[in-house]
Amino acid sequence: MLALLIEAAFGYPDWLLRTIGHPVTWMGRCIELLDQVSNREAMSSATRRTAGCAAIVVIIGVAGGIAYALERLLISWPFATLTLAILASSLIAQRGLYDHVGRVADALEKESLPAAREAVSHVVGRDPGVLDEAGVARAAIESLAENFSDGIVAPAFWLATLGLPGGAVYKAINTADSMIGHRTPRYQAFGYAAALLDDLINLPASRLSAVLIVAAAAITRTASATQAWQAILRDASHHRSPNAGYPEAAMAGALGVALAGARVYHGVEVADAIMGNGRRAATAADVRAALSLYVRADAILIALTAALAFLINALA
Repeated sequence: MLALLIEAAFGYPDWLLRTIGHPVTWMGRCIELLDQVSNREAMSSATRRTAGCAAIVVIIGVAGGIAYALERLLISWPFATLTLAILASSLIAQRGLYDHVGRVADALEKESLPAAREAVSHVVGRDPGVLDEAGVARAAIESLAENFSDGIVAPAFWLATLGLPGGAVYKAINTADSMIGHRTPRYQAFGYAAALLDDLINLPASRLSAVLIVAAAAITRTASATQAWQAILRDASHHRSPNAGYPEAAMAGALGVALAGARVYHGVEVADAIMGNGRRAATAADVRAALSLYVRADAILIALTAALAFLINALA
């Protein structure tokens, strides 16, 4: 609960990022090193897959081991809970996600498509140069929904379940998937374990994220909880990702827009199912509405976490 509140209020300070980096960048350097050392073109596909499995074991061991050591070291210190919460807050991205998507809305409202494409490139992996204004708006909303699950609900879930080591291991796997879990010649085999593990550990959070968005829609006059729920039941399981479809479908139904569908990554068009049965012509106003839903869903998450924390303490 404290980690969520701290990150929502302060984010990850820029001066700290410039001084020591961020846990995700540290994990990224470890993954890059393992990729360079153990993923060679001369290897067979089976050898690459084995090397990728070994790399994930190392990444999990390093991240989880350091986090476990820190937790055991700090648990008996004065202000231990607050200190651990500050460390855990670095694994959550509420404020940063809001700011990045907000910049896309700002650019769209100023009718600057190049600026909007540049802003959305920081939150999506697809080619922004092929997107029109509606495409940029949809991409921003999709990223907001998916990252609500991956960047907020999932780390919060694993922090609540397994403490600081659980949050760190989740973040390590999620970072590995974003770096090497691609279906490309280089990573098809090497990144297999990273992609599979990421799918598995995101299963509970993706469903919970969708429910939170439905709950947020229920208390938002301009959104539809009914349509959000119907979109989840109708569309979510058809998404090419076993997890991303749930928050995306919920957001699409709540806003009355249609998200996902065919997208271009590195010059290659990737087919996907459409989430929601609303209009495709998304606008800056829809991005603002999505941000409003996101804030409410996040507030509900914090409230649920607070209720759980107080209940556990009352029963202890």
